[in-house]
Amino acid sequence: MLYLLPTPIGNISDITLRTLEVLRSVDLVLCEDTRVTSRLLKHYKIEVPLQPFHTHNEHKRLRTILEQLLAGAQIALVTDAGSPGISDPGYLLARACIDEQIPMDVLPGPTAFVPALIQSGLPAHRFHFEGFLPHKKGRQTRLRYLATLPDTFILYESPQRILKCLTQLAEHCGPTRQAAVCRELTKMFQQVARGSLEELIKEVEDKTFKPKGEMVIVVAGKD
Repeated sequence: MLYLLPTPIGNISDITLRTLEVLRSVDLVLCEDTRVTSRLLKHYKIEVPLQPFHTHNEHKRLRTILEQLLAGAQIALVTDAGSPGISDPGYLLARACIDEQIPMDVLPGPTAFVPALIQSGLPAHRFHFEGFLPHKKGRQTRLRYLATLPDTFILYESPQRILKCLTQLAEHCGPTRQAAVCRELTKMFQQVARGSLEELIKEVEDKTFKPKGEMVIVVAGKD
């Protein structure tokens, strides 16, 4: 059995009881960063072997993991924060397990775009989740497409690129398009800024909104 387990996006208390039960029962935990997952397991006094499984090695490690699962191992996959497969490793392994008819269980839990969408105050009955934009090739094409959507759309962005991303969004969507930027969600210093893209750019430039931690951008759809 493969278990895909969500982990807290900030506040360590947001982990589910069932996730903790599974972590205590499995033979192996695959994780993005063993240091991050070690801290989580240590906090809950869980001892289980860890192995790295991330964007740079998932193709190479796939066959070995499948062989372990086919031999009867109980394996959990976690990411540093949030749900596996949502802008994080997980899709390849899940797809391979389906092809090999290996049982799989996906537990519900934290993911950053849901609280960001609700906190934005923008329409949430229909929305488009884009995740991270390409850094170079294809970026302008995606931005042009997103600008035409009638529904709220959601992006992930790093603090180093937040100003550039907001500026590009303003160029494609117009400076008056309403949006919100959320950072450090569920943590002690979480911050949400709401307003037009032009206003949000000024808040970042003036450092009223601090470019620090994981960022989620929520943008209103085209009228």
